[in-house]
Amino acid sequence: MRQHWVRCLAPNRNTDEGARLMPLQDHHQIVSVDDHLIEHPRVWQDRLPAALREQGPRIVELNGKHVWHYDGSVFPTVGLNAVAGRPPQEWGIDPVRYEEMIPGCYDPVARVKDMDLDGIQAALCFPSFPGFGGGVFQRAPDKDLALLCVQAWNDFHIDEWCAAAPDRFIPLALIPTWDPQLAAAEIRRTAAKGARTISFPDSPVPLGLPSFHNAAWEPVWEACEETDMVISLHFGSGSYVPGFSFAATRAIPGEVVLPDAPFAVAITIFSTNLMWSATDLLFSGILQKHPKLQFSLAEGGIGWIPYILERADFVWERHRYYQPIDFDARPSDLFRKHFWGCFIDDEFGLENRHKVGIDRIMLEIDYPHSDSNWPNSRKRAAEVLANVPDDEVVKITETNARTMLHFPRTS
Repeated sequence: MRQHWVRCLAPNRNTDEGARLMPLQDHHQIVSVDDHLIEHPRVWQDRLPAALREQGPRIVELNGKHVWHYDGSVFPTVGLNAVAGRPPQEWGIDPVRYEEMIPGCYDPVARVKDMDLDGIQAALCFPSFPGFGGGVFQRAPDKDLALLCVQAWNDFHIDEWCAAAPDRFIPLALIPTWDPQLAAAEIRRTAAKGARTISFPDSPVPLGLPSFHNAAWEPVWEACEETDMVISLHFGSGSYVPGFSFAATRAIPGEVVLPDAPFAVAITIFSTNLMWSATDLLFSGILQKHPKLQFSLAEGGIGWIPYILERADFVWERHRYYQPIDFDARPSDLFRKHFWGCFIDDEFGLENRHKVGIDRIMLEIDYPHSDSNWPNSRKRAAEVLANVPDDEVVKITETNARTMLHFPRTS
């Protein structure tokens, strides 16, 4: 099945159409700031103390599907998280088996081959089972075990996944969000191991954590500044997914109320999460206090950025005098100093790229998720960048990401 789809979908760069739509030349390397990996079954079993392995994350078979057992709870491997190589007609949110995924989902050596097929040089891979920002461990009752699980994932990601191809994979770390002091310590530990960014909840409040405005996060901000660690805010990492309409009038005590709206609503408006996150941070005061902080808005799109900056400046001009808002720091100026926008397929955003800030836009591939264009990512990037000057293409596809993540090109 996989080989069939690769042959059908892979672009033919020798065709006239390929030449016409391919402003991306050999000197253009694509660095994706948002891909994903599916943890293999031994990630925690190989790293937790023997006495904790039964309680720690492990794969079991349930009703013919592979699911995670962790600390007394069951977690599915959501099908939409691993659809690369499968036609849309076979997609779904039901749990899947590892045999139903292509190996590049969970094997870094196979992933490099899939990146080569797609024309992608380097990738930053977010977790799957822990949640994009480690929310599974944040909600876990046993925080001692959760801390060990966070550290085990970080060691797996840096020492196993990224070590398989150090010039192709960009190290990322999770943090124990429930304890800012422990989080700061893990930032420093993983920075020493080579991590370039932490995955932080795009909104801490839905996880029961302090907001961005709360001083509780000071140890985290200080550690990130000290280590030049970028803070990646991935859509949905705070556990809130927008767009569900609930039929509250039909609710019966004890009954699970399912959303009326299809999941397509949430998928369509996913970028609103990052719009809220960025606006929250722009008015939080922490950017002025911590001038070196850098935030990557992973899977957030960029088309909304010009509007929200215009609106934020409008509000700032009129309403800053009676609120605890900085009188001098214009929100749009703060954004272009502290934030990086990321897009998968955003023609409107690229048309307005100079209002976003050409030095602050990066490309993401999102393999193996359903928004990804794999194995046609390079071809699709060529289409949306066809009218963009070469010097700007270089920034968007590669150098902005390398600058943000301190991840230099190798020979």
